[in-house]
Amino acid sequence: MDFRLSPEDIAFREEVRGFFREALPATLRRKIENGIRPSRDEYVAWTRTLDDRGWAVPGWPLEHGGTGWSALRRLIFQEEMFLANAPQPPAFGPTMIGPVLIAFGSEAQKRRFLPPIRRLDEWWCQGFSEPGAGSDLASLRTTATRDGDDWIIEGQKTWTTYAQYADWIFVLARTDSTAKKQEGIGFFMAEMKSPGITVRPIITMDGGHEVNEVWFDRVRVPGHQLVGEPIRGWDYAKFLLANERTGIARLGFTKERLRQLRRLAAGERSDGAPLSDDPRFAEELAALEVQVKALELTQLRVAMAEAKRGGGSSGGSAAGGKPDPASSILKLKGTELQQAATAMLMHLAAPYGMPDAAKLAGVNDPPELPDFALHAPAQYLNWRKVSIYGGSNEIQRNILAKAVLGL
Repeated sequence: MDFRLSPEDIAFREEVRGFFREALPATLRRKIENGIRPSRDEYVAWTRTLDDRGWAVPGWPLEHGGTGWSALRRLIFQEEMFLANAPQPPAFGPTMIGPVLIAFGSEAQKRRFLPPIRRLDEWWCQGFSEPGAGSDLASLRTTATRDGDDWIIEGQKTWTTYAQYADWIFVLARTDSTAKKQEGIGFFMAEMKSPGITVRPIITMDGGHEVNEVWFDRVRVPGHQLVGEPIRGWDYAKFLLANERTGIARLGFTKERLRQLRRLAAGERSDGAPLSDDPRFAEELAALEVQVKALELTQLRVAMAEAKRGGGSSGGSAAGGKPDPASSILKLKGTELQQAATAMLMHLAAPYGMPDAAKLAGVNDPPELPDFALHAPAQYLNWRKVSIYGGSNEIQRNILAKAVLGL
């Protein structure tokens, strides 16, 4: 397989780079470089900048405001966004519920929900994980009971990212308690201001408020907010998770962190010499770069195979709409590399966390920390989660054992 970009794809990459150079505010770029989460308003403004260029939902079909790009061009675009330190628009709308509605939703649902998802006029969150049903999502206990034309949802969801901002939540709930646990599940859309929905913050170990508990106390959901059939929610969830796992690889993020590490190491000193000259540091960095290159080739194979199949929408599905097991490879190794890169950045910042005797004695004021050292601990701690969400890496190994090795 020839992995070289065509002249047209190289020109496309330069067009994307030029756009990010001109359109991305410098203050926002610095935030992302230092691992600081943008505000809701910053996310919305940047998403609308992308939408004005026609690039807010690159994986969607043209008729719904997408780009019509090949899988390879979508990959180029995502990587350049990371390399430019541009915010990634929240995935819950554009790459999760959006493709589900395009594939399985009614025409009325598409007309109602897709335009505000594209411009982030409405913010979405994901109601999948529960206490006791995270990696084993099919064991969920939240229920949906039919009441005339409506459904009544009762239960609890947890680790719900950005629920404090969300206007809508897509929810998996059990509609048939007598069926197998992978069957009898519905996929619902609920408005967050519905009576009976309560959001409680979870403060993570990096000190941030990103995730929440969401409680459903007899929440009434109109029947037209059920996606597809009331017993096929598990199928729709697998489709969604395959898209999520492909995107979670985030090779562009890891490449940008490696670029940052090389730049910072040249300015940091170890025994009087630049840290970049330290053999152990250079060996660790080179080993990580080799793994990134290997996964990049895997990602290119996936993208080019999808292009040959004629795939034009958000990735993650093989022919016939079934999840591509390659998405598990990308998720598994991609998240490990992200964690390794943030760990190296933490190692680089470690000396700034060592108080000297004078500071302990109160003789001198604490030195001003460089931005990377100030924010590296929170970024390191926050990135421990990436091997868990979207289906834990242990689950991905099980999927690969079954799908690839036949175990």
